[in-house]
Amino acid sequence: MKLSRQPFGEVDGQSVDRFTLENDNRMIVKITTYGGTVTSIVSPDKDGNQSDIVCGFDTLEGYFGDEYKANSPYFGCLVGRYAARIKDGKFTVDGTQHQVATNDGPNHLHGGIKGFDKRVWDVVSVAEDKDSVALTLSLESADGDESFPGNLKVVVEYRLTSDNELKIHYQAETDKTTPISLTNHTYFNLNGFKDNVLDHVLQLHSDRILVPDETNVPVGEEESVMGTVADFNEPKRIGDAFDELPLGFEHFYAFNKPVGSLGKVAEVSEPITGRRLEVLSTEPGTLLYTGRYTSDKLHRESGDQFGQFRAFCIETSKYPNGPNIEGAPKSVLQPGETYDETTIYKLSWS
Repeated sequence: MKLSRQPFGEVDGQSVDRFTLENDNRMIVKITTYGGTVTSIVSPDKDGNQSDIVCGFDTLEGYFGDEYKANSPYFGCLVGRYAARIKDGKFTVDGTQHQVATNDGPNHLHGGIKGFDKRVWDVVSVAEDKDSVALTLSLESADGDESFPGNLKVVVEYRLTSDNELKIHYQAETDKTTPISLTNHTYFNLNGFKDNVLDHVLQLHSDRILVPDETNVPVGEEESVMGTVADFNEPKRIGDAFDELPLGFEHFYAFNKPVGSLGKVAEVSEPITGRRLEVLSTEPGTLLYTGRYTSDKLHRESGDQFGQFRAFCIETSKYPNGPNIEGAPKSVLQPGETYDETTIYKLSWS
C-alpha cells in the first residue's frame, strides 16, 4: 500500500494538491483537493494490462477548459450541498421557504453556481496500514452558502483497500435544518475508453424509478421497472435498452434494500477486459447516467476519448428533489444529527 502527495496547481489563490493511493494489486486512485475530485482510477484487466477507467484530467487546467466549463459534466467530483435537481430551486424547512440558484433551466442542480465540486477542500489526515491507505478531506459550508441554511461541516474519507475497494465515507453536521445529499460523480468505462459502454453488462437491484416531470425533476410519483427495458434486476447489456431509449439513461432508481443498511446495489462487467465493478451503498437510491449530454470534444491529455455514451455513472444519493417529496428518506439533516453514509466501488478483473 502506498500514498503520496503532489502539488497540482492553484485556484483562487489556494494551493491544490493531488494524492495518489495505490495498492499491491496495481490499482491506483488519484484524488485532488479541488472538488475532492477523483481524477484517475487505473486498474489491470484480465491479461494484466493497465488502463485508466474513469473520466478526468491529468492537469488542473483540464477542469477549467472552455469546453469542460461549457459542458459541465462534473467528472469525478464530490457533489453538494444537494446532489441532482431541486424543482424551481425552492424548498421549505422549519416553516421557511428558501430559494437557491436555478442553474439548470428552471431548476437547481448539484449545489448551485459554486457547489462543493468547485471548492478547495482541506486535508484532515492521511493514513497508511498494511491493508489500506486513506485520505480524509473536510469542507465548511457557511450559513447562506449558495442560499442554503445552516453552517454545515462535511468530512469525506476516501479509502483504498487491498481488496480493490474504494470506500467513500461521508459525514456532516449542521446547526440549522438543511437539505443535504452528497455523492461522488465519477464516470466509469471498464474497457478503458476503447469504445462506448453499451456492451457493459449491468445488474441493478431496484424494482422502481422516480418519475420525472417535464423539466426532468421527480415530484413524488414512482413507477415499476419490472419487465421494462429499464429493468436490470437480472444482468443485461446496457445497450439492449437503447432501441427504446435512444438517449440512454438518466434514471433515478430506488433500491430494494432497507434505507441506511450497507448492501450491494449494482454490478457492472465488461466482457473483453474482464473488469467488474461492484457497488455497495447505504444510500436509498442511485442515478444511473450513461452520459447522454457529455461532449465528444472532451478527452484526457493522454488521448482517452470521452463523450456521449462513453462512460456511465452510478451516483448513489438521496432522492433528487427530496426536500419536496413527502416521505423521501433522509433528505434533510437536523441539528444534533450526523449525516453518515458510505458507498463502496469494488473492482476485480478475471
